This record gives sequence, C-alpha cells and structure tokens, in this order.
Amino acid sequence: MEFEFEGRTEKEAIDRAADELGLEKDDFDVEILESQKSGLFKKGLVKIKVHVRDFGSSSKPERRVRNDNEHEDNYRGNYIGKAVIGELAPQSEFEEKICAFTSGLIERMGYPGKVSILFREKYKLGIKMESEYSSILIGKKGKNLDALQMLLNIYAGRLGKDDTRIILDTENYRIRREESLVRLAYNVAEKVRESRGSILLEPMNPFDRWLIHTTLNDINDVETKSEGDGLYKQVRVFYRGLR
Repeated sequence: MEFEFEGRTEKEAIDRAADELGLEKDDFDVEILESQKSGLFKKGLVKIKVHVRDFGSSSKPERRVRNDNEHEDNYRGNYIGKAVIGELAPQSEFEEKICAFTSGLIERMGYPGKVSILFREKYKLGIKMESEYSSILIGKKGKNLDALQMLLNIYAGRLGKDDTRIILDTENYRIRREESLVRLAYNVAEKVRESRGSILLEPMNPFDRWLIHTTLNDINDVETKSEGDGLYKQVRVFYRGLR
C-alpha cells in the first residue's frame, strides 16, 4: 500500500504519516518525492510517499507495540550505518529456512557461496553471502542484490513473517554504496552551484534516492526532486540560490 504526505520538513511529513496511519516510524519505507527549502517569502515543503506492507485486508496496518528502549532504525529498512556483527549461526527454524533458501537460490543460479546471519533485530534480519561471484550477485548499481533481497522478503512472507524485513548483503556492498552516494551528492551539488543549473542523476531505488535527498537537505542553495515513474526514479539536483 502507498500513501502520500506533506510537511514543512521531512520530519514533519514522516511524523504526520506515522500519526495518520497509526504506525511506528520503522514500520514503513519512505520515499521523498520533493524537497523545497524555506526562504524569505516561501515556506518549506517536503512531499513523501509512504510504502506500507499489506498486513491483511484492513485499509491500515495494525500498530505494533514496542518498548521505549527498542532500537529505531532511521534508514528506512536498510542496515546502513549498522556495525557488521560477523558470521552468526541460525537460531530459529525461520533463520535456517531463510539461509537455506538463499544458498539454494544462488547455487541454482550457478554462483554458489556461503550464507550466514549478518545481524538480527526484532523486526529485521541481515543475511550475508560470501562467494567468489560476489560482483555478479551484486550486479550493476546493486540491482541483482536488490532483486535477490526482494525474493527473500517474498519468501519470508510465505513463511508467515510479513513483519520481518530481510536485508541481504555481500562484500559490505551496502555500506560502500552509501559512502559513494554521499560523495556523489556533494559533488553534484557543487557542480550545480557553479553552473546555476540542474543535473539529473541516474535511476535509483527508493533508498538511494532518499539518501541523496537527505544528504543535500541542509544545503540552502540547492534543492532536489524525484522524477519519473516506477521503482527506479531519477533525482534532479537544481540550483535555487540563497534566499
């Protein structure tokens, strides 16, 4: 299910989404559609699209009750920024099935490797692949890795774990990708500032676009906006000038 919300800031839009949907902030994925900064004669505006898993036939998912000290993941379903714990043995039938499914999947693809638990949280499970074919499993801009991760989440749903997000990684790709995108965002912002124009980036998945938006959110003379249709949209970075 998808919903759209607006706010003067990203935080306000996300808070509004959580309040109206009756969800915790890490119960849904956020895609920033547009981010306009405030100026002397202009109020700030952030438009977001909220992606919520279908937890049943009701129009709104049921709110989960969490303890106050439970970890809140600010990265919308990815483990970026989380310390890599290392190799962990499966501790439940669900973890064993996920690891076996992952191992069997890549073996049938012709790229066998070792599969282990990378990290575990209450509503999140990290899976680590070690293979001599890691570059192929990652694919261009991580598209193969994203596709495999999607299959694992579908399989988790069939095992009755719709509320658990599976994060798949190999060779610490997701951390390296984040660092690369942050550098890209700052470099593009500098070019836009020099040219007083705009630059349209390559198509990206929702998390990568979110990272570009948030990285440049505090740069006063630059704005970002998502363009296009489908899952892989493009981010346009454009100069707005100091106001």
